[in-house]
Amino acid sequence: MDGVSETAVWTVRMRAHESGRADALFQDPLAAEFLASAGPAGAPPGSGVLQKVLPDWLAVRTRFFDDHLIAAARSGCRQVVVLGAGLDTRAYRLDWPAGTHVFEVDLPAVHAFKEQVLAGRTPDVARRTAVAADLAGDWQEALLAAGFDPGRPTAWLCEGLLFYLAPEAVERLVDTVSELSAPGSSLGAECLNADAADSPFVKPWLEALSGSGTPWVWHLADAEHWWGGHGWQARVADLIELPYAVERFAPYLEAFPTLDKESMILVTATRPADSGQGVGSTPPHGR
Repeated sequence: MDGVSETAVWTVRMRAHESGRADALFQDPLAAEFLASAGPAGAPPGSGVLQKVLPDWLAVRTRFFDDHLIAAARSGCRQVVVLGAGLDTRAYRLDWPAGTHVFEVDLPAVHAFKEQVLAGRTPDVARRTAVAADLAGDWQEALLAAGFDPGRPTAWLCEGLLFYLAPEAVERLVDTVSELSAPGSSLGAECLNADAADSPFVKPWLEALSGSGTPWVWHLADAEHWWGGHGWQARVADLIELPYAVERFAPYLEAFPTLDKESMILVTATRPADSGQGVGSTPPHGR
């Protein structure tokens, strides 16, 4: 387990638990195998309201991005890049169209642990390529060397990643993604709303993370404008439009009527043919 982040183990534990539910929003049979190999898994730090919501948030987030990636692939993005892939198994468990190539980018130690569990198994449909690279550094060359073609539309995923990076590292990463994205590419990202960072719902969670050594250091306000400044037409998801999200969150909203429903935001975006850096402005409000 050396080099495999504690947060990756929290996440896979929640995915294994979700897969065992009768009303599971997704099935991840490999999650239990990762968990068994990892040994006893800890829990996210602290005991606030957000920590209680977290397993259901992760389930909703996973289902949302599952649907987004499959829709993007069926629309022509047959290259999929999962940044900070951790113990993600979408290459195996999603119903990809033929010809889909999934690149998983993460640190060498993460891939080493993952390959021990996968034991040479290959996905039924998609082609899967593990790319060992540090996303805080220069990862572009490793992705290109692995067979990535920047001339083809790509579906990018930044799930559970960006808020762990310093603002300047987020800027570099997103600039690289933009440079590598042909017109028609898509993107999915999870962001922390900067306007909610000091709320009674979010602040205890951020303090607990900081105390455990895994702080969230990048927050974002005005997400559509910020992503637009990087050449993406972005939309913040309205989770109230999704029946499965409403059903999962209803008990929390009843118990905690002041719950901040927009503290965590899910962004989807597309790369248009004319994808400049915006008109006369620089990307605002990332910090």
